[in-house]
Parts: sequence; structure tokens; C-alpha cells
Amino acid sequence: MDDFTFKRKRSVGNRLFSRTDTPKKRSNLEGGYVSTSLRKHNDEEFDGDVTEWTMEGTGSRVAYDDFTTIDWIHDFAKERARQKRLHQQKGIRGRLNILFDAMEGWIVVLVVGIASGILAGIIDITSDWLSDLKEGYCETAFYLNRRFCCLGYDDEQDECREWITWNSALQARSVAAEFWTNYLFYIIFSTLFATTAAYLVKTYSPYSAGSGIPEIKTILGGFVIRKFLGWWTLVIKGIGVCLVAASSLCLGKEGPLVHLACCCGNIIPRIFPKFRYNEAKKREVLSAAAAAGISVAFGAPIGGVLFSLEEVSYYFPFRTMWRSFFCAMVAAVSLAFMNPFRTGKLVLFQVVYDRDWHAFELFFFALLGVMGGLYGALFIRMNLKIAAFRQDSWLRFFSVHEVVFMSVLTSIVSYLNIFMRVNPSELVANLFRECVGGDYHNLCNHVNHWKPTLLLLIASILKFFFTAITFGLKVPAGVWLPSMAIGACFGRAVGLTVHAWHMYNPNFWLFASCAPEGRCITPGMYAMVGAAATFGGISRMTVSLVVIMFELTGALTYVLPIMITVMISKWVGDAFDKEGISDGWIRMSEYPFLDTKEEYVYNTLASQVMTRVDDLIVITATGHTLDSLEKLLNSVDYKGFPVVHNAKDMLLTGYISRSELRYAIDKAKKKPGILLSSPCYFSGNLPILDDSIFIDFKPWMDQTPITVSHKFPMEMVIELFKKMGLRYTLVTKKGQLLGLITKKDVLRHLSIMYDPNSSEDDLQENLMMLPERRMSSFVGDFGID
Repeated sequence: MDDFTFKRKRSVGNRLFSRTDTPKKRSNLEGGYVSTSLRKHNDEEFDGDVTEWTMEGTGSRVAYDDFTTIDWIHDFAKERARQKRLHQQKGIRGRLNILFDAMEGWIVVLVVGIASGILAGIIDITSDWLSDLKEGYCETAFYLNRRFCCLGYDDEQDECREWITWNSALQARSVAAEFWTNYLFYIIFSTLFATTAAYLVKTYSPYSAGSGIPEIKTILGGFVIRKFLGWWTLVIKGIGVCLVAASSLCLGKEGPLVHLACCCGNIIPRIFPKFRYNEAKKREVLSAAAAAGISVAFGAPIGGVLFSLEEVSYYFPFRTMWRSFFCAMVAAVSLAFMNPFRTGKLVLFQVVYDRDWHAFELFFFALLGVMGGLYGALFIRMNLKIAAFRQDSWLRFFSVHEVVFMSVLTSIVSYLNIFMRVNPSELVANLFRECVGGDYHNLCNHVNHWKPTLLLLIASILKFFFTAITFGLKVPAGVWLPSMAIGACFGRAVGLTVHAWHMYNPNFWLFASCAPEGRCITPGMYAMVGAAATFGGISRMTVSLVVIMFELTGALTYVLPIMITVMISKWVGDAFDKEGISDGWIRMSEYPFLDTKEEYVYNTLASQVMTRVDDLIVITATGHTLDSLEKLLNSVDYKGFPVVHNAKDMLLTGYISRSELRYAIDKAKKKPGILLSSPCYFSGNLPILDDSIFIDFKPWMDQTPITVSHKFPMEMVIELFKKMGLRYTLVTKKGQLLGLITKKDVLRHLSIMYDPNSSEDDLQENLMMLPERRMSSFVGDFGID
């Protein structure tokens, strides 16, 4: 099938063939008809079978460029055309093809779920072994971590002869020598792990830095970031997250697990053409992969589905919800099958409470919610300011050196506090735990409880500052678990304080509902509620966070305290700023992302926001040659051009993107008989020519662009961009072109509305700055898309 057709007037008669009545086959000598067949030499470059979705009116497309927005409407039309061709097949073979096509989506999410679960299990085992390597090694098997090496012991606090600490290995004799030996090895290994991760990221895959959640939200919103979900990112981030989780840096692995799951969701569907060549369909798989990432990160399959729906997915149809549920379930089953902790738990900090809570504790839970909201607001502002300074200062040229410095500093400070020395997963697990079957560093010593309480408060404060500074370094990094650790430290300290209050004043009126005998206060529950408060404060998640915490504890009775705490945390945080940490990074990175949760309350018309036609470059349907179109593309850098009937009436005919126009011109120039002076047409009403070869660009043009009236309210225009994923819309009056509104115009307008003090010139400069310039430190990335 021709991608576009060059036509010449027939020598007999005056009839010209249009795109819809092109003969199936004609000799080039018959009637003077000339047709060039531009066959696909690379399926990824452009869509094939042009007429199938030219009938839909959206035209044909070349592959999306890097850092551009996909055309959701075209991709949906492309899928409808594919389904139409599929269902036109007859017989048993046709039915089998339809059946296999329906199974492809389920096969993909099945494999993605299995891959995500296995990958998470490997990362858990590896990071635990590397983390324990800072303290010693297993004499019987060097590759075992402390838990597996001492698996036969009843209590972790019992002496394990198979586990050799570094001071024992070096035969340190004095107490001072033992302390300094362990201290030195802790610093050396922590710095080595972090430095190796930073070097791998800088050298092989710069896209592996950070958590990846802001970029995933942007990609699911329709933005194209090549190589971000490729093979190199998967390999380097998988290795790097093990190293970073084992280092002393106040970073986690939960956010990167979502990124890695989405890498699987991008690579695996490539075996099926309907996902490989359709960006909108691919994003349905990425939504399911994001759910699988949360499932293996927190052991919460249902919470993963709600997270994908509430936080990251831009387009979430009903079938995607079921596939996300299936993918998250498979990922959890795969992780449970690997059983990385040999406890039957999906995550290390999964706990079960068997005590109920009392009504008077709601007051303390509310205080923890307020603390979580204040923490989230302060953390987001502080972290973004530090990241902006790092991005615009000389520090961006010394990313590895910065990681080395922060690793050494964090190691020196963390080793002196036992609650900062251990990795966040182990810390949260022990803070959540009830005082049954052992005492973790005097947390259950209720006689002398002030010392652990003070250490917990110091740890929460220091972790806050270290995490705010460290998150943003060029290493694979998550911020969710460190935030939970901060909240758990503070919550456990509050729980110990309330427990001591009750122990010394059991007859106080506040504790009237407590039983005379037995325990009344469960400090571990305060740690869990505090973790939920800080998690909610930094992410501004609500429903999905409550379900995640419920799946972690497995106790329905604690849902109400968690709900109250999370809502208060969100209200307090929203009082300062409504954006979470991911939204803040999206804004700072200047990605073209429209948040579906934001509401527009201003009375503005489309004509007040549009770029007026006087400031646009328009193409007339006739009167162009290859040479004039080539000069047009070389003289301006606009991403697309409205097509009008003529310059006098300005009646809208369609819209053609720069990439499609460039591709069609380059292909036409390679065809014999085509000259730079050959006429070009963008309309079906072709003139009668005498033996002249001409070029029809209509198949590459969007013949049915979305248009709005100049009196259309801007609130509804924004909803069109959000709900339909538009890249642009044309403003008309009775068919006459008045202006153009692009996604950048909408983002610029929203920035001015929400920040009246910002300069429009500065906003224009920022929005025109492509994100790859913001990623200047990523130069040298040769990752595979």
C-alpha cells in the first residue's frame, strides 16, 4: 500500500484519482498514472497501511521523536483499524487469530508480573547480603547474610558463632580496637557501595538515577522519553539499587522497584506488534507494571492497583484495571515463591497486630498526622531547593564526588546511633514489632525508656536532613521507605512516651478505658501510624496508602486510625502546597504533564490563551513546491503547521506535524521524476494539470483536528487536554482559523494563573527549554531503548 501517492493527469479524459479512488493496480504506462510505493524499511519509523486510518481522519504518523507527546487519538484510531482488519478474517484461522490477539495482553502482564517478582526477590537477597557485609561475614558460607547464616538460632540477639564480625576477623583485643575496626569497615563498605553505584549510573545509564516515579507519571501521561525504560536502565538500576540500599545513604529501593517493573513492562511487550508499534497500548501495560512494582515493594497487590489508578496512570480503562490486578497478583505470588526472607513474608517489615486500640489514642494519632503533614511540606520544599541548587551550580559536574562525600558523612554519623546504623527495612520492621519474643536495642525496656526515646528522636531529626539532602543524588534512590523510617522513629518515641505515662499514672482519667491488668499501649502501632503519616505527607496519597498499610499489618481494626492519620497529614500538607514530592520533581524538571487532580476555577476563554494566527506559520492547501516546503522547515523550528484552504479565507483544512512533513519530503526527493519544483497539495480538491507530476501530502495530514470555538471556556479546553490527551487544538470561528492552543500553552497559562508573580517571559523560556537540556548531566548515555 502506498504511503502517499504522486499523481499525474491521465492522457485520456480529465479524471484525477483521489486517495479514496486510487486504482488497486495500474501500469505506469496506462493513462499516465504514476504511483510510488514507499515501503517500510523499518517498522518503527512510520505507520503502515496508510489508508486504513486515513479513513479515521487522523492521517499517518512517523515514529514519535524523543521528548515529544504521543497522539492518543491517532493511536486509538490505529488500534480500531487493526481490530477491524483482524475481525475481517474468516474461517478457523481468523478465529484463532482473534483469540490469540485477545490473549496477548494477558500473556504480557503475566510475564511482566513474574519478571517483577523474581527481580524484586533477587534485589532483596542481594541488598541484605551487602548490607550485612558492612558488619561481618558468614564463616560457613560467605554468600549468606546474617539472617540466613544464623537461621538455626531462636533469637537474633543470641550469639551466632558462624557469623564473624570484622573486629573478630582481625582479632581486635581491646574494646576501643573493636569499636574503631567495626567503625572503619562500616565507613569503607558504605562508601564503596555508593561510589560504585554512582559510577555505574554516570558511565552507563544516567537515566537510572533517582526513583523514576516522576518520569513514569510523565510517560504514562503521553510523553516520550527514549531509553528511560530500556535494557541498560533495567540492568544498571537493578545493580545500583542493591548497592545503594546496602550503603549508609538515607535512601530506599521501593520507588526504583516501580521503575524496574515498568522497564519490564516496556521491554517484554515488544514481542507483540500491537504493543510495539502503538504507544497508547504500551501505556496500558506500563500501568499494570506500576501496580506490580508497588505489589513487590510493599507486599500490597491491591494497594498497587489503587496506586496505579490514583497516582501514576493517565489513561486507565476498565480492562487495564483487571490486567493491573492480575499483574500485581502474579508479581506477589512470584515474590512469595522466592521467599527472600525465609519468613513467608513478602517484605521484611510486614507485621500482624493482635491488640485493639483505644478511643483516647485517636488524639495521639491525630498529632502524628499533623507531624506527618508538616514533615512532608518541609521536606518537599527543602529537597526541591537543594535539587535546584545542585542542578544549576557547579555541583552538577561532580556527581560522583558528591555521592562519595555524602556517603562518608552519613556513615560517620549513622554508625554512632544504632537506629541509623541499620538499613531502613530492618529498622522499620523492628519499630513496627510488638514486644514479644525479644528486645530490639532496649525498645521494650520500659524501666529505662528515656534513652531509646531520645535516640529515636535524634535519629528521626538527623534522617530528615540527610534524606532531604541525599534524595536527588545521581544514584538509584527512593524516598518512600526513608520517610516511613522517619515517621516510625518519631511514632515509636511517642508510643514509648504514652506507655510510660500510663505506666507511672495508670489511674489518670485519660486511661480509664484501659484494663487493670495487661498492656494498654502498643508502641509498635504508633510507629506504624507515624510511618503512614510521613508517607502520606510526602506523597499526598490517600486511598492507596491506606490499603497499602492495611495489607502490611493485616489488621482491619487499624484501618480507621490509619485513615484519620493519612487524611490529617494530607490536609496539613495541602495547607502549604498541594503537590507531592513526585509532582514537585515533575514541575522542577519542566515535563509537560497535566495533573488530572488539579481544578481550574478561572473564567478564561480560549481566545485569551491561544497563539493568534498572525503569530503562526500556516500552510495553504495549494501553491507549494518541494523547494518551498523545504525552505519553510529550515527557516522555522515549529513542531507543526495548520493547513488552510487559502490565505484569504483562512478556512481550516487540517494540521500536519513537522516530523511527518519532513519524512514525506525526504521520501519524495528520492523518487525518480520528482523535482524541487514539483507542486505539492494538501487537499482532496486537486486541480487539473497537463502532464505534471505532483505530490499529495493529504495522507500525512490530520484531516480532522480537534477544534474549539473562540468563546469556548478555558476550563473545558483543559479538560479536553486531560481527558483526551491532546497535543494541540485549533481555535476557529465558522470554520475560519483564529489560533492554536498547544499543551505548552496550557501549561504556561496554568503557571501564570497559579503563580501571578512569575514573569511570562521566564515561563516562555522555561517551557521552550527541552527536558534534555535539564538532563545535561546525562550526556554520554548510550542505553538501548
